[in-house]
Amino acid sequence: MSGRRLLRLAVAALGAVALTGVTPAAATHGAAGRIDFGDRLQSIDGFGFAQAFQRAAAMNGLFGLPPENQRAVLDLLLSRENGAGLSILRLGIGSSPQAPYDLMRSIQPVDPGGPAAPPRYEWDGYDGGQVWLAKEAKAYGVRRFFADAWSAPGYMKTNGDDRNGGMLCGLPGTSCASGDWRQAYADYLAQYARFYAREGIRITDLGFTNEPDFTATYASMRFDGPQIVDFVKVLGPTLARSGLPARLVCCDGAGWTEQEVLSTAIEADPAARRLVTVHTGHPYKNPANRPLPTGRPVWMTEWQPNGNTWNEAWDDGSGWAGITVAENIHDTLTLAGASAYVYWFGASLGATRAFIQLDGANYHVSKRLWAMAAYSRFIRPDADRVAAASTAPGVKVSAFRNADGSKVIEILNTNTTATRTDFALREASRSHRAAVYLTDETHSLSRTGTLSVRDRRLAVELAPRSLTTVVISR
Repeated sequence: MSGRRLLRLAVAALGAVALTGVTPAAATHGAAGRIDFGDRLQSIDGFGFAQAFQRAAAMNGLFGLPPENQRAVLDLLLSRENGAGLSILRLGIGSSPQAPYDLMRSIQPVDPGGPAAPPRYEWDGYDGGQVWLAKEAKAYGVRRFFADAWSAPGYMKTNGDDRNGGMLCGLPGTSCASGDWRQAYADYLAQYARFYAREGIRITDLGFTNEPDFTATYASMRFDGPQIVDFVKVLGPTLARSGLPARLVCCDGAGWTEQEVLSTAIEADPAARRLVTVHTGHPYKNPANRPLPTGRPVWMTEWQPNGNTWNEAWDDGSGWAGITVAENIHDTLTLAGASAYVYWFGASLGATRAFIQLDGANYHVSKRLWAMAAYSRFIRPDADRVAAASTAPGVKVSAFRNADGSKVIEILNTNTTATRTDFALREASRSHRAAVYLTDETHSLSRTGTLSVRDRRLAVELAPRSLTTVVISR
């Protein structure tokens, strides 16, 4: 992506406000907006989720979910007909020597005897349920499998533990009696991808760190910018020699600002810049509200709202309801220029912010799922986001053109009043029919009717505090 392209994304982010005017039902109709389907911004790689830390095993019946409900949950997450149609699966590369629930077991749980010793890998063909889930996802049409490591095994690190931070031995600034584990760790990551290839799953994207700016009590490992650059230049050639198709991605900073620092370090080094094909970040510490300093694709690879109770509402003011997720998706795509949006857990247990709560033999669905589905079901891999803007406060719009020629408009009305929109479409047919879907407190991506595109203009009625999805077929 050129500097001019980055500038256009930044300008588009600043102008990504609303589509049309905001009016109560009895008031005059709103001001016109404009969408240009010929003005292409970033390409879209997809929308996804993770089931790491044995959440895939929980989905596969570890705690009593029967086969018929396993299928129902899979349909909700992966079906394009009656679910979200998610197209990216994020896999967790384990580092723990043990395998109780909520840990991810290493493929080499025991030190083989040093970094130069022959490796002693172990593979159970299940990987905490993730192999089962990956095969199911592939059957639904998923082609993007992103494998990501939270930590190296503890014996490769300065603190001797896969938890509580620590650094990979051999990185600049480290000193370990056991030696330099950088190449052994790179080989370990490549072997993980080989194991999945053996199972018929092609790892397309491979990451070696998760939130390297954050020390967690669970699996975690620290890197600074120079250390990131150093290891990229070990792992990149290792993947190239392996013949594996996986692209190297980096670095899943816990905050967008923290990822900016790491992306800047990569971009400043010609070799690292060439090797890293996707820049990845999280918006936990600070939001994804501006482009990262790179011409490579950018992915938001983990987020879900915080909170300590299960919540199924669309809009209850809690900060973790469905409309919160819808706004986060919109801002990440339009302000940060992200090419992918990967939520944290698709399904989990207890007081979770996942899309779905697993509850023994039962499951419960949150409106967060339908917020995601409004985007992911209709905006498919290889789509382009296109220019869409208006001046109306409280209404947010984004628009997309799929590779098959279909067009999608997402309109988020954050106002408490109903709103009529009336806007011009460029690069659209003069006369066409558009399907309309509504997501709000009483609708879950429900088709509410069909509208006409006449003389490249479209008028839409927006319910209060709602997400309206308009799909114009090719």
